[in-house]
Amino acid sequence: MPSVQEIYKKKTRKSSKLFAKAKKVHINGVHHNIRFFEPYPFVTKSAEGKFLRDVDSNKYVDYWMGHWSLILGHAQKQVQKKAAGQLKKGWMHGTSNENAIALSEKISKAVPVAEKIRYASTGTEATMYSVRLARAVTGKKIIAKIDGGWHGYTTDLLKTVNWPFDVSESQGLTDEEHIVSLPLNNLEESLRILKSVKKDLAGVLIEPVLGGGGAIPATQEYLQGIQEMAKRNNSLFMLDEIVTGFRFRYGCLYPKMKLDPDIVTLGKIVGGGFPIGVICGKDEIMQHANTSINSKKNRTYIGGGTFSANPLSMMAGETTLGILKNKENTLYKKLDGLGNQTTKMLRKIFSDEVIVTGKGSLFMTHFPRNGMTEINNAADAAKCDSTKLFKYHFEMIAKNGIFFLPGKLGAFSDAHSIADVKEMKKATESYVTGLKR
Repeated sequence: MPSVQEIYKKKTRKSSKLFAKAKKVHINGVHHNIRFFEPYPFVTKSAEGKFLRDVDSNKYVDYWMGHWSLILGHAQKQVQKKAAGQLKKGWMHGTSNENAIALSEKISKAVPVAEKIRYASTGTEATMYSVRLARAVTGKKIIAKIDGGWHGYTTDLLKTVNWPFDVSESQGLTDEEHIVSLPLNNLEESLRILKSVKKDLAGVLIEPVLGGGGAIPATQEYLQGIQEMAKRNNSLFMLDEIVTGFRFRYGCLYPKMKLDPDIVTLGKIVGGGFPIGVICGKDEIMQHANTSINSKKNRTYIGGGTFSANPLSMMAGETTLGILKNKENTLYKKLDGLGNQTTKMLRKIFSDEVIVTGKGSLFMTHFPRNGMTEINNAADAAKCDSTKLFKYHFEMIAKNGIFFLPGKLGAFSDAHSIADVKEMKKATESYVTGLKR
């Protein structure tokens, strides 16, 4: 019987040849480190709805969904039509455009803290600028983040992303001494760390659901405790809702948790699948970036860039939010239902062998070691068996045409249905049966 790798290689011969070419001109053949997996990633030719199709004509039900940004599915028809219409008018003007106003009006109505908005082209830029604002507003330098928190490759925040957290993530970083890291959902220890640096604490930046760190929700008690300390200390409380914004409800997650952030960053879903980063903030904070009223000594540069607020991203984002608003009463209920059913299914098939984390339509399977029964933070997630998770995901890619980026969390979109949960169930049962042979 051929191995799973042999099955994959036989199915993806064109991808193999193309990836060999890619390695000659690209670093490790990819442009985002996490997109590489052994023996090589397949090369996608097209995508539509819930499907990816590779250059060898293999079709995959996709749960990666463009880094979780495509909540409506790939190439959604209304977004596609609006984007095509914008292409006829030009896709890069380098001047102000009405599309940006339309998108901002939708965001500001759905996100209370978005009294003022500025666009960038990536989530990385959005978090980078939020840190700059925090330091400018407070006159302090230290930023606190979460162990396992991923905010992009910004030099300010590329710290304690991967286990072990006490080892530097990269060469070339210059600001690590001004970043402290907190253990998610451990309020006592987090407050101890924050109090130790409170005199120079500019702000705290947290994801309400830890995305890359293991699909782990922060508790309301934890977030409220961190917020209380930050505000009492005149430090900014900032939320990175690039993953969670418009994922679980129309708007952000934070109002449901009774939080009052100073800055929220958005991305992914609000761009409709096109490049975007958004810095949303209270007016008095965002006015620090107003170059019409601030001298060079007092101003804070944020946002900007050649492709910021380009009319194509703005049109796609505004169209996507319009669809989400119209469907919010049914869409989020559907997505949460698919996620919850999948979580129950995985727990039942794997029994005590897995812990499934996540929230609503985001979910991740972990293979715990040494009798672990809970995953409350990234350190817990890092102690699980990542090799087992890779094998599970890779077998579904090779044998079942089901795509999770190996080792990462999955996301449902409006293009998925209960039939996909049933197919994943069959694939998972087959995988577990194979392990017992």
